[in-house]
Amino acid sequence: MKKIAIALMAALLLASLSSCAKKESGKKSSDDRPTIRLVTDATGIDDKSFNAAAWRGIVEFYGESVESAKSRGSLYDVVTCQTQDQYLPTLKQLADEGYDLICATGFTFADAITEIADEYPEQKFMIVDVDWVGRPNVKEFVFHEEEGSYLVGLAAACQAQAEGIANPKFGFIGGVPGSTITKFEMGYIQGLRAVYPDAEILDYYANDWGKPELAKTQAKNWYNMGVYAIFSAAGGTGNGTIAQAKEMQFAGNNVWAIGVDSDQYADGVYAEGKSAVLTSMIKRVETSTLIALNEVADGKFKGGVVNLALKDDGVDYSKANNALDIKAIDTVESAKVDIVSGKIKIIPTYKEALAEGAAPAGLGAIDD
Repeated sequence: MKKIAIALMAALLLASLSSCAKKESGKKSSDDRPTIRLVTDATGIDDKSFNAAAWRGIVEFYGESVESAKSRGSLYDVVTCQTQDQYLPTLKQLADEGYDLICATGFTFADAITEIADEYPEQKFMIVDVDWVGRPNVKEFVFHEEEGSYLVGLAAACQAQAEGIANPKFGFIGGVPGSTITKFEMGYIQGLRAVYPDAEILDYYANDWGKPELAKTQAKNWYNMGVYAIFSAAGGTGNGTIAQAKEMQFAGNNVWAIGVDSDQYADGVYAEGKSAVLTSMIKRVETSTLIALNEVADGKFKGGVVNLALKDDGVDYSKANNALDIKAIDTVESAKVDIVSGKIKIIPTYKEALAEGAAPAGLGAIDD
């Protein structure tokens, strides 16, 4: 009997050790909540816009805050890739570690995600701003950026009108050109031209998400030549536009920056109650990370494309700045209703916008 008892105890101990080993290799949490790793480009989660929004959604899922991310390093964390050649090995390492979900932010990760998804068919992935991966283990999120951008363009134009500016010039600064950023620019232009059909529009692409000095220099040049408002869809690069607008406003110049992805009002504050960020195009990237994590937790995760538009609360604009004219707000709120109903149709591609006369020729936007 003693031998049988010892054998049973040994078997139970072995089973227990085996179970623990499996749990550790799969990176499961002790309370069975899913684990996730966010992978970003060099701008990281301190870009104050795109990546920061994805991070907020992750932290919110766990009932924590960005300021008090208690479960960081265990349930969730972020890995920042300084260069694109780090994308593939980083994703591979994370897949080997066995987290429940791996999230990549931005279309520059598309090729790497596609390759790794094939190599690890059981691993769950999600990617933002991509709808062409087409793998059963990859959830892809795309936004109707043109709708939110139309709103901020309309707001800026209405603000200029309220201030009695006859022929205002407007600028757009993009990060890396591509179809996603083109949607930002096209929507913005159509919002501006709803008020000023012949408005002069300038654009510039920095070809980088993390060089604010490039946007700051361009913004300074444009503001000095009479540009009234600049909308930047450039990740961390766009923070240079806000920095320059703050300097100009502090010096008494009537210029505006327009934020992107997150509400960047606070980043533009240069005096009590005063911000150089007139409004921000809010892209609720946090919604995508929340959706994916909830599906993993509920055992309902599946690959495919999710579109998030204005009607889905996927995009919006900020009214945080008290300087934003009340009539401008009324006009934008009315436009929101018309966009959702389909009365206002916004062209998302440069090719079609050119053909319809909705955008000027010679812009840096591309549809690829």
